[in-house]
Amino acid sequence: ARNANPGLQAPAGATLAQWTLDLADGAPAARRLADWLQAQPTGAYASATLINNAGVIPRIAPLAQCADAEGLAGLAHALRVGLEAPMQLTAAFLAATEGWAVPRKVLNISSGLGRRAMASQSAYCAAKAGMDHFTRCLALDEAAQPDGARVCSLAPGVIDTDMQVQLRSASAHDFPDAPNFAQLQHAGMLSSAEQAARQVLGWLQHPLFGSEPVADVRHLPPQPH
Repeated sequence: ARNANPGLQAPAGATLAQWTLDLADGAPAARRLADWLQAQPTGAYASATLINNAGVIPRIAPLAQCADAEGLAGLAHALRVGLEAPMQLTAAFLAATEGWAVPRKVLNISSGLGRRAMASQSAYCAAKAGMDHFTRCLALDEAAQPDGARVCSLAPGVIDTDMQVQLRSASAHDFPDAPNFAQLQHAGMLSSAEQAARQVLGWLQHPLFGSEPVADVRHLPPQPH
């Protein structure tokens, strides 16, 4: 991540490493991931999972209002963090673990906005829609491999994060949906980050994870018999 989180603690018997990296420049992050994976001893892990969870909302405004230097830079930044870096990291992860004889998974944290168009959200919607579709392509790639990874682009629901504050605080003139986001908070319809994390991890551990390359955390399939 961009910053280390001193509040994160590894449970007993586990190891936690935090890398401070800017995912707007995803290639160095991908190389570091590949180098780290390739340095791991054979048989060290029972499984390997990559979770891509980064996203950026640039200027909240119609696209025509993003034509100045700052606006254009914001569009590029959002697409690099939200789409380019996940593709680069996923490529590095899959290549470096190809010979590992363990289950492998890739979980891309998407958004309902990747599946629903919204005014003044061109870059974020495009990045998440791209994430969904590259995951569909990736699922076809991996299905053709003898020990291919299971992959899913998962919408995590509406979560009470700084992004929600950003959206509901925007000018209704620039962002017509701002009142709707304010109403979600007022009606208590936002999940806490902790609730969302539990749901996402539950989906990741579900036996049918990867059976659909694009999914929503609120529609968990029943356990198979």
